[in-house]
Amino acid sequence: MENKKVKWLIYTVLVGLIPIISRFLVWGVTQSGTVNLLAASDFIAFGLILHISNINEIEHLSDSDKSWKTIQNGTSILFIALYSVLFCLTMLSEGVPGFVDSQVIKLCVMTLAFVSFSISFSVFHRISNIQKSEVAQ
Repeated sequence: MENKKVKWLIYTVLVGLIPIISRFLVWGVTQSGTVNLLAASDFIAFGLILHISNINEIEHLSDSDKSWKTIQNGTSILFIALYSVLFCLTMLSEGVPGFVDSQVIKLCVMTLAFVSFSISFSVFHRISNIQKSEVAQ
């Protein structure tokens, strides 16, 4: 695995998973039902970290393919907006129980987090390949 992908995996993915892993550990050592195993807000944080990382890396990339950079930045901004709306809905579900189906929100956020991970992996795969080709030249 390329150096850029290893750094992405450690610095971005593992750091982004800290809320999910922490909740899992707390769930494992507490009384049954005290803490939910999964929470939408943890997956929202994970997705936001992935997309902010994408934007940061793409901005520091050489001007190799401006249209690809624009598409990726736009995609990340779209996902950040979606996560923001879903976060607002999770806050509403806490403040007004029954107004928003929190299980549907959780399923949506988990699905989006998987998609975000896939997009972020593809971005860092391409960045790794670009940097490899620049070093080879």
